[in-house]
Amino acid sequence: MNNTKNLKIGILGAGNIGKTLARKLAQAGHDVKVANSRGPETIPADALESGARAVTSAEAVQDVEVVILSINPTSYSKVAPLFAGLPEDTVVMDTSNYHPVRDNRIEAIDAGQVESLWVVEQLGRPIVKAWNTIVSDSFANKGKPVGSPDRIALPVAADRDRDREVGLALVEDTGFDAFDAGTLEDSWRMQPGSPVYCTDLTLAELPDALAWAERERLSKRRDLTWAILLERSEGTTLNPDPEYFLRLSRILQM
Repeated sequence: MNNTKNLKIGILGAGNIGKTLARKLAQAGHDVKVANSRGPETIPADALESGARAVTSAEAVQDVEVVILSINPTSYSKVAPLFAGLPEDTVVMDTSNYHPVRDNRIEAIDAGQVESLWVVEQLGRPIVKAWNTIVSDSFANKGKPVGSPDRIALPVAADRDRDREVGLALVEDTGFDAFDAGTLEDSWRMQPGSPVYCTDLTLAELPDALAWAERERLSKRRDLTWAILLERSEGTTLNPDPEYFLRLSRILQM
């Protein structure tokens, strides 16, 4: 794997983020396979409209250079066996976020472990953290060409140089400015509740927002955001109006 063009990519998860990844990365010229837990026949048609192929989960991780996980963190124990035979140089990317209101409780994260490092433990291999700081509507609809002055920027964290190189390049391929946010140890600055989480910042704004993050306040702001969303919807939704969610995230987290 000597460059970042025309990569073979497998995506696990075909929800709002996963299907947009499949569409955008195939459109950018990559060879993309996408899978979910229910089988190829259930992959949404819009995930495949740019040339991505629907496959089984086992097929998605075979003969690929990059694997992207776009699933809830509590599902990682189910997919971890798929990674046992992956070559060491396969780049694994993670888009997940932990939300106790949605997920089963994860004691280690509740106790303060960085979410990305928890994922590394579940999979037994290094990862790249990317695409976790953007609401699905913005990801699907607000990508812009390189050089656009109001292009949204997304942070990317990784420990290995090649992982970082691929992660930054693929974020750019999906229509967003990529920013090197450092190591996985520092990726808590990208977690829910931080100033960069679902606030649609530009490349000029992103570095300061990462620096403003306060680790001890992340979970409080994350949970307060969801409490307001659930109260507003009378407890019936985990898919809020995207523009309202954006405004609320900016008010509470920045």
